[in-house]
Amino acid sequence: MLMNLLSSPSTLRAVVWFDASTGVLLGALHLLLTASLAEWLGLPASLLTVTGVMLLGYAALAITIARAPAMPRGLLWVLIVGNFAWALASLGLLLGSTVAPTALGQVYLWMHVLPTVVMAELQWMGARRLPRLAAA
Repeated sequence: MLMNLLSSPSTLRAVVWFDASTGVLLGALHLLLTASLAEWLGLPASLLTVTGVMLLGYAALAITIARAPAMPRGLLWVLIVGNFAWALASLGLLLGSTVAPTALGQVYLWMHVLPTVVMAELQWMGARRLPRLAAA
């Protein structure tokens, strides 16, 4: 029963809308507060700028998908792969030696890894249950 609810088309659409809204929020945050975030998080300003632009582009795609009458399966898989890639990249920043995030930066990165994997999994569950006619 819970799996049916979590993978329902209405839940999938809500998850995609949530994904879009967090993309807009974080993208704007990265672009508007670049210098402050770089200092607080211990992440390079250039990384925050690039990811801010990427997040806004990702959010535009998510909004397009969420607004579609029938969710486009192919584009939805782009979101899913993007979310898994984002989580892996964030984990790489945490575990690698290329940056030295502050304690707040480490929390910030973990907050990109864990919820993003959950969101990708919910999208994956929903995408697998979409009717085949929605593939276009």
